[in-house]
Amino acid sequence: MKICVLTSGSVGNSTYIETEKEKILIDMGTTSKFICEELNSIGVSPSSITAIFISHTHSDHINALKTFLNSYHPKLYLTPKMIPDLKDLNNYDNIVIYDDDIYLSDAKVEVIKSSHDTNDSRNFIITSNGKSVVYITDTGYINQKYFTKLKNKTVYLFESNHDIEKLRHGPYPIWLQDRILGPYGHLSNKDASIYLAKFIGSDTKKVILMHLSEKNNTEELAMNALKETLAEYEISFSDYTCAKPKESIEEIVI
Repeated sequence: MKICVLTSGSVGNSTYIETEKEKILIDMGTTSKFICEELNSIGVSPSSITAIFISHTHSDHINALKTFLNSYHPKLYLTPKMIPDLKDLNNYDNIVIYDDDIYLSDAKVEVIKSSHDTNDSRNFIITSNGKSVVYITDTGYINQKYFTKLKNKTVYLFESNHDIEKLRHGPYPIWLQDRILGPYGHLSNKDASIYLAKFIGSDTKKVILMHLSEKNNTEELAMNALKETLAEYEISFSDYTCAKPKESIEEIVI
């Protein structure tokens, strides 16, 4: 499998995952032009994308969707509750409706219900040829019923949105702070670190911290929180980094 986070943050989110037979995009934030340029930069033709999954329908995850679909016509996977939020796609004829796990030609996509303030939101575990990628973003918490599924995966693409103290003393109004910190908001650095300490196992090769707030977080704060929490749990793991807005990370091959 190949993984490349094309962009991550409040400006937009999109991640490329490739198996032997599938070329997948998760989320379509920013612009179609930007996503196409990033795909081309890693040697992937936009026309070769076989599937798009949307975690939820907030603008930073779908802004590029309509233009990209009209240009390249890949399969778009949506839950029934997401469809009313995407009225521009009423005439799009390559939609697959799902509400449970999905089986592609050489990959299984396990679907996790996330907790975010939208009609529906989902996260994913993509497994192919014995390797697995976890995609967790835009959720206030992770339901404990998913913990067994999430343990000891190969790569974690994991939201670490904000530092709580920085958020509380930052420019956001109280109502927005409360929304971010609430059960339908985003994972803080500390929350993400605790979850990852529970999930990382002997098969884990890489962790990428995602969706860092530009105003309420820094890469240093996010990575220090993970480093300190792993030490508290006596977990020896150091291969982690942060995804960036409008800048793809180095492609990961597993």
